[in-house]
Amino acid sequence: MQKNSNFIRYAFLLMFLVSLANAQTDRLDNEYMLEDLRKLSHDAAEGRKTGTEGAEAARLFIVKQMKSLGAKSYVKGYRHDFTYKNRAGESKDGINIVGYIKGSEKSSGVFVITAHYDHLGIIDGKVFNGADDNASGVAALLALMEYFENNKPRHTLVFAALDAEESGLRGARAFVEDERVPLEAIKLNVNMDMISINDKNELYVAGTSHYPELKPIIEKIDATPLKLRFGHDTEDLGHDDWTNSSDHGAFHQKGIPFLYFGVEDHAHYHKETDEFANVNQAFYVKAAHAILDCIIALDTSLN
Repeated sequence: MQKNSNFIRYAFLLMFLVSLANAQTDRLDNEYMLEDLRKLSHDAAEGRKTGTEGAEAARLFIVKQMKSLGAKSYVKGYRHDFTYKNRAGESKDGINIVGYIKGSEKSSGVFVITAHYDHLGIIDGKVFNGADDNASGVAALLALMEYFENNKPRHTLVFAALDAEESGLRGARAFVEDERVPLEAIKLNVNMDMISINDKNELYVAGTSHYPELKPIIEKIDATPLKLRFGHDTEDLGHDDWTNSSDHGAFHQKGIPFLYFGVEDHAHYHKETDEFANVNQAFYVKAAHAILDCIIALDTSLN
């Protein structure tokens, strides 16, 4: 009888621990987020190369999602157009998609949450869908927007789906020159680029070598079973220094603190195999929740 009683207590404890673990990864709408990732990396988006019909299809989808979430917009339709010169000196048009959620404390300033939605398009007849790079970041951005729409932050959170990252961070460079979000108001950039494919359960957060005041805040985050790693942000690493490898680089060059969340390169990086079928879905959900926890902690801790 005592043995059965112990077994029952153990079973209830196990159920409680499982439900607690699930609760930690249920604050975002996981199913919705994965479906957004699947749609953004579908063949119909034709690889989302800047200036193509596929990019426009992705853009319309993101705008629709922002509108349905009730995000505020600086301009009609969330579209911030910009022009840039490509490597061949040709004039190209890009469009950033920007919405925001007003913070509860006006004087606290602004966090800018970024993820680029462009990718490589169609090459030699093959669609480069860019599921990890970077439909994963954009789908997480939309899920985070929904969370903070229902759980008001202290700081105003600007959510920017940026264009033309693959062309040299052009969307990010246009954003930091956009006077509708004054640079002096931006306290932090949180950038997500490739957060869904990793077999070692590791998500890197780069930037604390440049902005060490942010490290103690992130160190307190318990992302178990995911491993939140610091690094990839010092000059001695050469190619493995990610300081300017994605859109956060444009913010850093303006003196704005950043944290960049991403995985190390994998076999599907910039390949036609970077598609939804190869996403580590369980890892992705954990990664998005770890980033959520970091933003909540930063929102609470930073003035």
